[in-house]
Amino acid sequence: MAALIYSSLITYALLNLVLVFVLASWGPNSVVRAEENSNGVNAATGGGGLCNINLSAFLPLPYSNLPNMICKPVWNTFVLRYSKAKDDTLTIVLSATYTSGWVGIGFSKDGMMLNSSAIVGWLSEKGFSRIKQYYLAGFTPSEIKPDKGELPLTNVPPFVTVNGATIYLAFQLHIADSSALSRQAILLAFGSRYPLHHRLTLHNDKTVVYTDFSEDSGPISAVPTNIFHTRKTHGVLALLGWGLVLPAGAITARYLRHKDPLWYYLHVALQFTGFLIVVAAVAVGRLLYGRLHASIPAHRGIGFFTLVLSILQVLAFFVRPHVDSKNRRFWNLYHHWFGRIALFFGAVNIVLGIHYADAGNEWKIGYGFLLGTVIFSCIVLEALLRIRRSRKSPVPPPAEFEINSF
Repeated sequence: MAALIYSSLITYALLNLVLVFVLASWGPNSVVRAEENSNGVNAATGGGGLCNINLSAFLPLPYSNLPNMICKPVWNTFVLRYSKAKDDTLTIVLSATYTSGWVGIGFSKDGMMLNSSAIVGWLSEKGFSRIKQYYLAGFTPSEIKPDKGELPLTNVPPFVTVNGATIYLAFQLHIADSSALSRQAILLAFGSRYPLHHRLTLHNDKTVVYTDFSEDSGPISAVPTNIFHTRKTHGVLALLGWGLVLPAGAITARYLRHKDPLWYYLHVALQFTGFLIVVAAVAVGRLLYGRLHASIPAHRGIGFFTLVLSILQVLAFFVRPHVDSKNRRFWNLYHHWFGRIALFFGAVNIVLGIHYADAGNEWKIGYGFLLGTVIFSCIVLEALLRIRRSRKSPVPPPAEFEINSF
């Protein structure tokens, strides 16, 4: 009975995980492709009506007069205009369709949101225009610091206005090293809710594109899709290893002991399979870090810590004392608790990885459901185990009464 329930729950969790990843792969992709960005229009000559707007009608100098202006549709209704002067001044005007909330453009060193700087503009509910620089120290609204950042703004104040149904963010940067502008990662995002006391609300959507400001023209390109594929592969492997296969192996060892020797072979097969998946996840993670150099010490530290614990568990298999050895009890304690610690920190690191990657609700809901299914399975199987043990407990023999002879 327990084996049947165990198999059903794990199968259900696996099917749910597959379904979540299918939905995630079919969902909207935040990567903008170059051909979608250009919309069939030459980037240097402008995107039709989007780039033929007379900026002098509503923007002040110097934003209204951009010599040799480059205009590029970049994402949805976002249009990027910029002009580079000989004094290393880069003037940027970003426009997008606007109804409420805020619009922002960020500059990142590695294509990630963390530790980047952004210019965000909005029109308040009372009609006042606001534009500020923000430092993205984290992912929660409290970690988005207003009036902070590393953008080298010039003395010309940034400007924001709404013309018709379009918002325009204009600002100037002083770039001493023009090579720093080559293949610049640009973060684009918008939120439909107004900032509260200059604290940004969560974005509705976002994307990352690359452009080369050091050149006079050229299409904006998407973040290399292999980076996103590598990140997704790392996440899928970690979820399968730490979230499904290794917990299934631990569940087998505890709750299928009455199916000897089946439980042992299942446990060994699942744990070795999970170990190989975890090693692959770490290898892909190392490859991803080599490309992005993202500052995520907690995630990397816990990842290596759990990898070491899993290696120790594998080594322990080869030095396992005989069942009759007096050292077997200590080996069991080591094996059980090191395994539980590894599973706990593996789950913590999955949550951290989803958080740092800003992976979206598909991953959060998927892993939450998977983790809940594993915990529910443990509760049900633990109850069945205790019931089975209580039924097998020996019944004390009836007390013998001495019968006196007559």
